[in-house]
Amino acid sequence: MITHPPLSIRPARLDEIPALNRLITASARGLSQGFYTAAQIEAAITHVFGVDSELVADSTYLVVESAGQTLGCGGWSRRATLFGSDGFAGRQSGLLDPARDAAKIRAFFVAPEAARRGVGAALLSACETAALQAGFTRTELMATLPGVPFYATKHYVPGEAISLDCGGVAVGFVPMAKQLTH
Repeated sequence: MITHPPLSIRPARLDEIPALNRLITASARGLSQGFYTAAQIEAAITHVFGVDSELVADSTYLVVESAGQTLGCGGWSRRATLFGSDGFAGRQSGLLDPARDAAKIRAFFVAPEAARRGVGAALLSACETAALQAGFTRTELMATLPGVPFYATKHYVPGEAISLDCGGVAVGFVPMAKQLTH
């Protein structure tokens, strides 16, 4: 059995956004094959995927590291935007009310070489715990097609799939939600 060094999770810093965007691009290209066409992957990278700097500023966008190597990133948000990077047109910065709204799980990406090593699970657990501590009892997210099986194993319930126009290329996503428990 192969053992890996332990994972550590910390808030992302503004100065590492370019490196995180490179990890996101590598993750999308490496882990989306078989779910999206090459054209869909590139369109999503250009129009949707990437870091939302508001989450970094809010200290809710996290980085997973092991032995000094960044293995993944993702976060949660108390803001209305469900998905999309800084360049995505559909952003809404307003704050959510934990008494009636669901926290948003946002922009999870794992380095291809770290796939299926617990990086996403550790990140999701940290985000759900933080959302609970902030008073939220529900989470929701917009899953990529390769993300749907992962989130389903974590008890996220899929909604009706959508197709998003990414610069003239239709890219499929699936909204998913979960009730949090202490």
